[in-house]
Amino acid sequence: MNHKNQSNQMWGGRFSSGPVGVMEDINASIDFDCKLYAQDIHGSLVHAAMLAQQGIISKSDHQAIEKGLKIILQEIEEGIFTFSRKLEDIHMNIEARLTELIGPAAGRLHTARSRNDQVALDLRLWVKEQIQKIIKNLQDFLSNLLIQAEKHAETLMPGFTHLQTAQPVTFGHHLMAYVEMFGRDLSRLCDTLHRMDEMPLGAAALAGTSFPIDRFMTARALGFREPTRNSIDSVSDRDFVLEFLADAAITSTHLSRLSEEIIIWSTPQFNFIRLSDAFSTGSSIMPQKKNPDAAELIRAKTGRIYGDLVALLTVMKGLPLAYSKDMQEDKEAVFDAVATLELSLTAMKGMISDMTIQIAMMEKAAGSGYTTATDLADWLVRMIGLPFREAHHITGQIIATAECKKCNLEQISLSELQVIHPAITKDIFKFLSPKKSVKSRKSYGGTAPQEVRRQICYWKKRLAKIQESRHA
Repeated sequence: MNHKNQSNQMWGGRFSSGPVGVMEDINASIDFDCKLYAQDIHGSLVHAAMLAQQGIISKSDHQAIEKGLKIILQEIEEGIFTFSRKLEDIHMNIEARLTELIGPAAGRLHTARSRNDQVALDLRLWVKEQIQKIIKNLQDFLSNLLIQAEKHAETLMPGFTHLQTAQPVTFGHHLMAYVEMFGRDLSRLCDTLHRMDEMPLGAAALAGTSFPIDRFMTARALGFREPTRNSIDSVSDRDFVLEFLADAAITSTHLSRLSEEIIIWSTPQFNFIRLSDAFSTGSSIMPQKKNPDAAELIRAKTGRIYGDLVALLTVMKGLPLAYSKDMQEDKEAVFDAVATLELSLTAMKGMISDMTIQIAMMEKAAGSGYTTATDLADWLVRMIGLPFREAHHITGQIIATAECKKCNLEQISLSELQVIHPAITKDIFKFLSPKKSVKSRKSYGGTAPQEVRRQICYWKKRLAKIQESRHA
């Protein structure tokens, strides 16, 4: 596979000499865009078939091109293909090898296309495939969250605002908050997949082509809904990559928030959960340590995905239409984001499945910090008819009494409560335990176990519908 005599052929007769070393280094993308070999060959096979169907190339040339491309695919997959940096990118590496295999007929493959629409197609195909994999990964993760939420629909824990104990909730309800977040992430990815399902091949360099190509045939064969509608936009658009990176950044934000909670919950001070040994590490000096390294690394890797998004936004922000070489910088960012997000999702899925919930510790914490104070104020409004602000003030006085006595709200005697407000009756004690508080929160989307189960049922059905639509 000797490419040395072909290093300058892609530029045609315009240049009399090849690039200097530094130009070769800055110009070449084969070190990373070799990842697109399968998409590049798939696109070329379909393009060649369309050219033959339209009578633009002969059937014999088409057969030779098809045979040669399949040989190249096999060589790459077997690891015996030699990639050359002198040939810049995956497109020219494959074309050069095709020329070695079948001779001049290889040159007909590039009829009615440019590397501009070729790379736009390859990247679009690759991103489509990766989004579909991530959607499947997210669906599996959501299923794991639903399993844990259903198991703990009645498990009490403290709810927090400002990381201060606020009101009792259930652990199932808390996990369902993440189901909602990751459900929106799933929805965004599905929307992105739908928007990018347009095929750019046939736009050529930027103006289309005078050859009688059939872009609708090519779009169908490549699995796209339809061809793109503007040739200039087709080669200069990287919105689909930016949109995916934005989706990935938001998803990673949610992964980072859940990671932070897992880290907090697994501390001895909280002791709400225990992570399995599979997702923890020890200390080189402190034998008692069990560190939540997987969660910490997911939290840190969020910054990488943010960086990938900002990097490509910066690349694209000043580019005039149509194609500029700057756009070569789109690939490493999206390759990195996909790998990072898939790794983070897989690790989080494992942690959620394997973690042990310390139910007794959660329930004990649910009753500390006067978490039912709001229930007390609500009772004063509902049963005595006090304005909420007055009820809030009276509740504050009751909490001060409990703090003085070093007891929970339900442990204050009725007579002590009536000193603060004589209209208080023994019925108030029905609402002062965390368990009763949680059960009373029956508003749609509330933390009452029956509401948690209602939302779990909703999400099971919704996930099933999404899965059905993907396979339709």
